[in-house]
Amino acid sequence: MIISEMNTVRGGSSKMLKIYCGKCRFFLCEYQKDGAGNLRRMYLDRIIKPLISLDKKDLSCGNGHIIGVKIIYKKENRLAFRLISGSFVKEIIKF
Repeated sequence: MIISEMNTVRGGSSKMLKIYCGKCRFFLCEYQKDGAGNLRRMYLDRIIKPLISLDKKDLSCGNGHIIGVKIIYKKENRLAFRLISGSFVKEIIKF
């Protein structure tokens, strides 16, 4: 599948986000979000420049606040973190 086709399937939009802890504003990573809608899960293969370990069971900031839980998203059979609503802040990266 070509990237332009994938963007059409996923809503036709892609953006880069900076993800921070919602409690202490610790920078976690940059993430490529495809499609419209809320950020409910982060796929491991779309996480860029992580400052935290992605090998653990939970996604947590450097101060130990839990942001999400590692899952296998069955619909696409992909590793992802299911995010806890309100535990993170996102900021769109402008180019």
